[in-house]
This record gives sequence, structure tokens and C-alpha cells, in this order.
Amino acid sequence: MHCLLWLVDAGDTPLSCRDLAVLQGISPTFLAKIFTKLEKAGIVQATEGVRGGYGLALSPRDISVLDVVDAIEGKKPLFDCQEVRGRCALFGDQAPAWATAGTCSIHAVMLRAEEAMRKTLAAQSLADIARAVGGKAPPAFADDVRDWIDKRNAFRARKPGT
Repeated sequence: MHCLLWLVDAGDTPLSCRDLAVLQGISPTFLAKIFTKLEKAGIVQATEGVRGGYGLALSPRDISVLDVVDAIEGKKPLFDCQEVRGRCALFGDQAPAWATAGTCSIHAVMLRAEEAMRKTLAAQSLADIARAVGGKAPPAFADDVRDWIDKRNAFRARKPGT
């Protein structure tokens, strides 16, 4: 999410995955795997070449936090119920119907929690987060980041064989 926020500020200027990783202090290999998933989901798009990199494929207001989570994690449920209700030692070989009837009460709570979480994540866009973050940082910080990226791009453009 942090790297996607830098793409919001970058506008039409693609940012390299390596630069984004260095900027955030995370593994470039790890981030490359994440960005491959984001590209496959249509959230980012890659540009080739020395000044290539990634940019947002959609408007930040059209990218929900849920879109990002689903792209990276898949749409698998957060809770995997193991249905232990029927395994109580007191039941022997056959659990009574009352013990296993309906949805497990614990699973039901987890399903409601997941539904609430997904609804909340769907309601927040990348633009919403960018606005909140932008309100905290001093204006000079965005300029400092752009200068840092410009210097890295200029160095890459001068460096032979890249």
C-alpha cells in the first residue's frame, strides 16, 4: 500500500520496483512478487526501458484497499473452520445432531467479522489514503521524494548497460 501511494504522487512518471523498495526499506525481490500480482489484477501497469517502471492502471479513487488485498492475498477466507464440534471425546463415534447442526457459532462470528472487514476495505480507496497521508506530511516532503526519484532516474539513464 505504501508503494502504491508513491505511484499516486508520481502521476504519469513510472517508478521502478527497485526504487520503490529502496524508498520503503523493503526487499526488492519481495516487492517484485507483489507488483506482479498487482499487475495481473489490473491495479498497476508496467512500462519497459531505462525509465520504465510501474504506474497506476486506474485512478486512485477507483482502487479500493480490498482490491489490493484481494490481488495480493487472493479471495480466500481469513478463517478456516476445522469443524471440531463433532470430535468431542464424550461423543464417541457419533456426535449428536445438536452438536453439529447449522453453522459453527465460532465460524459464524468469524464470517460476520470478515464481512465487516471486507466492507470497510471496499469503502476506502487509494485516493482516500493518499489524501490522509498528504495531510500529515509537510509539502516539502513530496518535493524531496520527487528529487530523490529524479536523481535515481538520471543516474540510471547515465549508467551504461542498464
